[in-house]
Amino acid sequence: MAFAASLAKLQAEASCPICLDYLRDPVTIACGHNFCHSCIHQRWEGLQGTFPCPVCLHHCPDRSLERNTHLCHMTEIVKQIPTSGSQRKLQEEIPLCGKHHEVLTLFCEKSLELLCPQCKGSLDPPDQPLIPTEEAAASQRGMLKRHIGVLTNSLESDETVYKKQVANTWEVKRKMEKWREELDYECKELKFLLERERDEIDNDLPIEENNVEEKLIENGKQISYHMFRLNNLLNEIEEKCLQTDLDLLTGIERIHNSYGNIETPAVFSCELKRSCCLPPHYLGLHKMIHTFQADLTLDPETAHSSLIISRDRKSGTYRRPDGLPNPQARTSYPAVLSSEGFDAGRHFWQVEIGGAGQHKIGVFLDYELGEVSFYNLNSRSFLDGFRDTFTEKLMPYFSIGPSSESLTIRVK
Repeated sequence: MAFAASLAKLQAEASCPICLDYLRDPVTIACGHNFCHSCIHQRWEGLQGTFPCPVCLHHCPDRSLERNTHLCHMTEIVKQIPTSGSQRKLQEEIPLCGKHHEVLTLFCEKSLELLCPQCKGSLDPPDQPLIPTEEAAASQRGMLKRHIGVLTNSLESDETVYKKQVANTWEVKRKMEKWREELDYECKELKFLLERERDEIDNDLPIEENNVEEKLIENGKQISYHMFRLNNLLNEIEEKCLQTDLDLLTGIERIHNSYGNIETPAVFSCELKRSCCLPPHYLGLHKMIHTFQADLTLDPETAHSSLIISRDRKSGTYRRPDGLPNPQARTSYPAVLSSEGFDAGRHFWQVEIGGAGQHKIGVFLDYELGEVSFYNLNSRSFLDGFRDTFTEKLMPYFSIGPSSESLTIRVK
């Protein structure tokens, strides 16, 4: 196939761009293009002043024609090379102008179409930018390669999002399973009352799960289809870049339109809604959490040297100290203060302690009443509290027992 293409190019070099036959008495004009002596003479017949090249439209200053003896000998040699049926077909498939039946040697950068030299006089407007096909193909090939880079990056990004959405599907199942376990625990504690509530809620959970899962799957299909389109367009552009100049430029407008019309599908945000109809003594705590929830972060400047504060300042992990203590730490115990403090109002925050079992503690502050209450959020029960008179700004304080090997606190 490569030999046939090379032979076709050699035969094209030995052919006249006007009559498309082998060159007869070849001559070279000022711009360097070659023609049959009779063909160029006939084309320039009746012209005065300047004489345009039929291929590149270069204006030759006169009718000066230089006989090309070397090309004449080469043409005679090319004529002797046997031409197979497929090679003859390749020659016959050279596209011609449908209106003037001449070789398409020009390309309009505005309308993105191939033209022959005769088409220039019928352009509207007549001053549209025309360049030789060789130059146009090089420019378009470079543009297509840039498209390949953009599409490749977009495809990689979409693959990452797609994998994340697949992972979210399993995360939904994991969270649902965890919530069912918590629900079972509460039902055992509250016996018949929560058992009846558990049945009602358990009927709603699959609906929520299926709803979110269906949206994730549908969104995954959209992303997958978008990736399929990107792959097809990417393959088409890569194949286009490997084609000959004329084949590359033929239909190039459709590829540009396809590239310009690519729209990345929106990514479905996986947010689960959890609802629970709790018995009367649960409602006060439930309302307290959602009404007075405070967003706290840990202050690294006050952290003990054995506490490693996370980048989002939401958690601190205890490691046995092996260096010098933090001189700004407020205590010799592995503790840390919140960055936020309160000097009025009601506020609720949660603390998760992991490492030696999972504990969830809720803290409620009523500044004006001078009351601080602690709740076990696993069993939704009151733990302890105290009352005092507050006159200064209160800063939440978090401490881990020094005997612990490795614990993590997380504020919410």
